[in-house]
Amino acid sequence: MRNVFLSESCKETQLHALNPQSWLQVERGKMSKSSSYSPSSIGSLIKVAEPPVLPLFKPVDYVEVLAQIHEELEQCAPYDRSNLYLLQFQVFRGLGEVKLLQRSLLSAWQNASSIYEKLVYGAWLRFEKQGEELISDLLASCGKCCQEFRLLDIVSEIPVGTFELIETCDCSMAQVSTTVFFQIREEKIACDRQKIASLSVPFHTMLNGSFTESHLEVIDLSENGISPMGMRVVSGFSCTGNLDDLSLDILLEILVFANKFCCEKLKDTCDRKLASLVSTRQDAIDLMECAMEENAPVLAASCLQVFLHELPECLKDDQVVKIFSDANKQQRSIMVGHASFSLYCLLSEVAISIDPKSNTTVLFSEKLVESANNTRQRQVAFHQLGCIRLLRKEYNEAEHNFNAAFSAGHIYSVAGLARIACIKGDKLSAYERLSSVMSSYQPLGWMYQERSLYTEGDRKCEDLDKATEFDPTLIYPYMYRAALLMRKQDPKLALAEINRVLGFKLALECLELRFCLYLTLEDYRAALCDVQAILTLSPEYRMLEGRVAASQLCILVREHVEQWTTADCWLQLYDRWSSVDDIGSLSVIYQMLESDAAKGVLYFRQSLLLLRLNCPEAAMRSLQLARQHAATEHERLVYEGWILYDTGHCEEGLRKAEESISIQRSFEAFFLKAYALADSSLDPSCSDTVVSLLEDALKCPSDRLRKGQALNNLGSVYVDCGKLDLAADCYISALKIRHTRAHQGLARVHFLKNDRNAAYEEMTKLIEKARSNASAYEKRSEYCDRELTKEDLQIVTQLDPLRVYPYRYRAAVLMDSHKEKEAIAELARAIAFKADLHLLHLRAAFHEHIGDVPSALRDCRAALSLDPNHQEMLELHRRVNSQEP
Repeated sequence: MRNVFLSESCKETQLHALNPQSWLQVERGKMSKSSSYSPSSIGSLIKVAEPPVLPLFKPVDYVEVLAQIHEELEQCAPYDRSNLYLLQFQVFRGLGEVKLLQRSLLSAWQNASSIYEKLVYGAWLRFEKQGEELISDLLASCGKCCQEFRLLDIVSEIPVGTFELIETCDCSMAQVSTTVFFQIREEKIACDRQKIASLSVPFHTMLNGSFTESHLEVIDLSENGISPMGMRVVSGFSCTGNLDDLSLDILLEILVFANKFCCEKLKDTCDRKLASLVSTRQDAIDLMECAMEENAPVLAASCLQVFLHELPECLKDDQVVKIFSDANKQQRSIMVGHASFSLYCLLSEVAISIDPKSNTTVLFSEKLVESANNTRQRQVAFHQLGCIRLLRKEYNEAEHNFNAAFSAGHIYSVAGLARIACIKGDKLSAYERLSSVMSSYQPLGWMYQERSLYTEGDRKCEDLDKATEFDPTLIYPYMYRAALLMRKQDPKLALAEINRVLGFKLALECLELRFCLYLTLEDYRAALCDVQAILTLSPEYRMLEGRVAASQLCILVREHVEQWTTADCWLQLYDRWSSVDDIGSLSVIYQMLESDAAKGVLYFRQSLLLLRLNCPEAAMRSLQLARQHAATEHERLVYEGWILYDTGHCEEGLRKAEESISIQRSFEAFFLKAYALADSSLDPSCSDTVVSLLEDALKCPSDRLRKGQALNNLGSVYVDCGKLDLAADCYISALKIRHTRAHQGLARVHFLKNDRNAAYEEMTKLIEKARSNASAYEKRSEYCDRELTKEDLQIVTQLDPLRVYPYRYRAAVLMDSHKEKEAIAELARAIAFKADLHLLHLRAAFHEHIGDVPSALRDCRAALSLDPNHQEMLELHRRVNSQEP
């Protein structure tokens, strides 16, 4: 949804509108004299698109909402739990917390109170984990199954109801024959009168009551939609209570007949028989309408499972879309029970991912609104529909939806209302709307960012500066400031501004802008580096408002850069890896992958870099490509082991490493086994095993990049075992082959030997060498006095505002100085944009300390939403809860 939700109001051209070929047809390093654009004129055209209004649930105080959800989960009935976890998912999605939202979905699935919820949340988990089918296959090869991915046996999952037997004994009817004939056209089917009467109240009344039929031996049923064969089956069922294997047509005929005459047991049996026959999408399409018309819930659930299992592909089928979009309230109840809201949440999200402007997306979002049962659900549904209407330029409808969401309490929807006001020519009203919200609520970064769109000059810059102050993770302010500086012909400051955000958040839009900045400076090598990083993260990425494939621009820029040989590439990779230049390293690997080099090894290195850059999805894609391009079986097993380890399946990852070692002793197999064992075992005695494994790894052939990592890890194990001299030897050996991060380990050794000055100097060396050094400043802060510590941690916050330790340290210092309000405010500053357990834990403790029990309890509950099993948090929660009046 990154580019699709661009707003229309006052929209600037994103980046620039030049045809890249017109100004890339130049000699190496120089602009062509025939070009009609100078670097400064190109720079003047660099603009930035407005941030989109996102179709996400973004409460003003997410901590309060998470706390409320946690409290309700403690008290609610079991059937309400999955809906609460769905709301928790919506909060985490609005915060961009991918791991937490997936855990909430898993909790919703685990707490499903009906087969319908199991189907919906199981399908949603599969959708969120698209591309991870390989993991399921690898787990299966280890004898383990992903339960949420399997198809359910719908018939056995829905319990058989209890059906009241109709009392048929009636002595006054003794003179009537015990056999009744049902005539259907030319045939007469003999049936046991009392057995048929026992099927339902209507039949009992017909055959034993005061109706004329009760005295007849032959009753005409020709006009009741049942065939002679069907009636014979009904007669057999009345005697045996079972249905044999029958054709689909006969089963459908009997289902309609049973429903018409209220034969509940016959209907249920038929319903289950039909459900067992659904195996393909076309089966489900053909039978779902009948299931909804005849109120056949087992059949409907079976059809629903087929549709959901084929997401997202089945939403490209108009017949499937029609079934979901045409279903009324009663039909939805039959199809999905009480899980209508969760179903349309899923369907609308999938539709948005396919095409947010499509009619299908609108239809599903409208059904989501219809299915909303409470205020929070209405906030989610109306806001989402408003965003889609805004994207489709249906401004009046969008305004109505945003108003409904805002009235229900979703304050973020004011962003949509302001955009529409601006589109309609009332920029002042847009500005005033935001100002009114900011005066009524605690201001947040997005509020200042939104208000900046409706003013100019210094006031705009002031609002954007405030936006960054309140939420430094918002990328639009950095991009706008960088573009503004470039237009003022100050390229160094422009690059410095965009580098601020790229230092902690590898956003594609920011890489794209920096690519354009480098082009205006004619620094084609740097521009190439950025476009190759973009392609590593997103191979299909399109630039310049989506008009040009990034791969095309990469080809064009490469023509103006001297090409490296394979040897040059290895030297460049070694230099950049050593200087902790992760983006530069990605660029070199991208170029190497275009050659005939061993691709498995390179994709694996790429995955390591992407993990360091906090890009787990791209890292997993690279790992899967490494497996695909593995040159040998033992190499493939290593990559499979890392795939399993990185997805939380440590034991299975270890098994793959051992299998690889049994085929071929290799550095990577020993390294994987040592890494996984060290991370998973709580037994102190396993340290000796890890040391042995790393020593075995170092005896195997590998390059210095990986051996440096192994030496660094070996040093860490020795430190944990108290063998400081051996640890120092490992770190020094690693530094000799330019494993720069070993400075940090060596600093730790110095510190443990009570030499803080040496530790400080060692970390200073790392800071000087590393391109990315926020973590180095943070670590150095542990080895100096309080004033220098505060200085280092302030630098950390400037370089990477997402690192939480500096906020905690500053808050603790303030608390020690009895400045309780300032301490709590320091934590609140970070909590506003970073959902972090440790920040909430510390703030809860501070609140408890000053006697603010309600605030402490709120933070405890919100923190437990992030990690329900955190023991210290659970203890604090119990203690605070006992103090509540």
